[in-house]
Amino acid sequence: MIEVPLAGTAIANQEVFAETLQSLAALDKQVVVVTSDSRGSGKLVPFGKKYPAQIVEVGIAEQNLVGMAAGLASTGKKVFAVSPACFLTARALEQIKNDVAYSNNPVKLVGISAGVSYGALGSTHHSLHDFAVLRAIHNITIIAPADGFETAQAVKQVAALSQPFYLRFGKKPMPLLDMEDAIPFEIGKGRVVREGDDIALIATGETVYPALQAAHKLAREYHIEATVVSMHTIKPLDEELLAQLAQKCKAILTVEEHSVYGGLGEACAAWLLKNRYHKAFDLMGIPDEYTVTGSQTEIFNHYGISEQGIAHRALALLRV
Repeated sequence: MIEVPLAGTAIANQEVFAETLQSLAALDKQVVVVTSDSRGSGKLVPFGKKYPAQIVEVGIAEQNLVGMAAGLASTGKKVFAVSPACFLTARALEQIKNDVAYSNNPVKLVGISAGVSYGALGSTHHSLHDFAVLRAIHNITIIAPADGFETAQAVKQVAALSQPFYLRFGKKPMPLLDMEDAIPFEIGKGRVVREGDDIALIATGETVYPALQAAHKLAREYHIEATVVSMHTIKPLDEELLAQLAQKCKAILTVEEHSVYGGLGEACAAWLLKNRYHKAFDLMGIPDEYTVTGSQTEIFNHYGISEQGIAHRALALLRV
């Protein structure tokens, strides 16, 4: 069993995104940001001050945001369209489907303050549908990085690719899962951040860290060894890794900051069943209800997306 220590100073993924984007813009004038009144929340104020000719502010008009981003991308610009995930993937869904994906304009859609990051602002500001709706649209890759390393690598890699992407970031400071050179980041390939043969904990985005904490708890208190995967790419799913986990582990548990409908868990379950892997399986996410009010951490704890909650669900799945 390989242990990868937690390391580094915690920093919000969307802050890492903004810093990485600024470094890219310094080297390439084709890098352009289009934002819908999100310079502050997206940490893009320094970008705008330093590169005013490379940022476009459209105001609170997400449909215009995506349409303009698609137009700029069609001229060869490397466009990052930044907006709160809840509005970007709901108000502008038609433009994402037609202007970006169907028209194959290589826009990098960036959903900030995703999941329940807005906490007490409530369900109107939560994006628990974005994986589901975008998985159903052809020609768009969906990425939810777990930490600063994955975020920086994702931004650099998508900037170099001429295809549509959706990047999902939260605002809570996240510790690094491992040393930067320990496990490479590759779009479409999950990162195994801990090895174990008893159960696979497959998580994405900001749920990877509590899954890793739960794995340590399972090993420390119950002598259960869990593989922990950062499945940062939701679509396309890393089917090869999923098959390997199904072959070696007794059970599989998925964890996500998304509705239990249409996200990572259902994608994994469908693929496993279709390919005749009959293992104990469960998925964790936000149930089909209006979420409780509170901070992201409080909401996570309420729904069991925590060290204790994930460990408890894993034990139940293994019938320990």
